[in-house]
Amino acid sequence: MSLSAVLRYLERLLNRVSALLGAVSAVLLVVLLLNVFYDVLMRYLFNDVSIGMQELEWHVFSALFLFGVSYGMRCDGHVRVDLIYERLPLRGRIWIDILGFLVFVLPFVLVVGYYGVHFTMESFALGERSGDPGGLMYRWAVKALIPISFFAMALSGLGVTLRQLRSRYTGDLDASSTTHTRD
Repeated sequence: MSLSAVLRYLERLLNRVSALLGAVSAVLLVVLLLNVFYDVLMRYLFNDVSIGMQELEWHVFSALFLFGVSYGMRCDGHVRVDLIYERLPLRGRIWIDILGFLVFVLPFVLVVGYYGVHFTMESFALGERSGDPGGLMYRWAVKALIPISFFAMALSGLGVTLRQLRSRYTGDLDASSTTHTRD
């Protein structure tokens, strides 16, 4: 099996994980809209407020955002300062993407993910729940989204880096422009 084939296989595998998280985010957006609609309807038509439904809004929004970041990274939908990047030749942009991930993104997401695991475990051990009457139980569940999503960001970034490596070392310059394709 050639280096290009191995990189392509790993890239597609990691892109499937990112695509799955993108699909989960899309479903969560619909859930969030329905939740807000229900909450507003109950509040203004029936004068009934549910603390649990309000807390569920920010739980769902957190999951939507945290999982959506991985998909955004895969689709090159993240914010980048393009003053220098856009003026570089393709090979220069490839190097910036690779080094940016390895030097800045990967260490950051791994540190946050690592400490997020302990943050979640402590919440679970304490049986942390909402401080409001009628609030949601199991606060650790929303806290668990932090390490899960940050490790998923590492996988998405690794998939992008593999695509860039494949394009750099195999001469497949089209590989760097396959950002928005579905696998």
